[in-house]
Amino acid sequence: MLVYVLLALIVAAVAAAQMGMLSGRQPPDLGVKQGRLKAPSNTPNSVSSQADLYPDHPQQAYAFIEALPLKHGDASVSVQALVAALSTLSGVTVVEQRHDYVRVEAQTPWLKFVDDLEFWVNPERQVIDIRSASRLGRKDFGVNRQRIEALRKAYLAGQAAS
Repeated sequence: MLVYVLLALIVAAVAAAQMGMLSGRQPPDLGVKQGRLKAPSNTPNSVSSQADLYPDHPQQAYAFIEALPLKHGDASVSVQALVAALSTLSGVTVVEQRHDYVRVEAQTPWLKFVDDLEFWVNPERQVIDIRSASRLGRKDFGVNRQRIEALRKAYLAGQAAS
């Protein structure tokens, strides 16, 4: 009997996912405000290169991840290289792209969970600041960090135009 209940739950979860019920809603407060991306999530399901700007945040240590370096100190070249690197990742869609900001949605293949990724060319630090967070759930089991590190590898390996 328990096997049937578990099987029914799995089927229901997959069906809900296919109907988009596990994708969550885009947070209304994404973007750059006063030189900051949104703070990391209050639970361990996000990473941010700006986590150090929130020293009293409960997930500050967990969330911290290094920013991306600019390519040749050029924001335009760097954003182009970032978008090219993003295109190498599966399930990733660029939703907004400006000269200094890129917003992306990443969707998992089976359950269709959506994570929001933001990248901002920080003119003061001369880096691309990063924030990646799950819309739903309390834990991401390291998925956001793994995705950003895969992106970093592709970004750093890409050849930037001089």
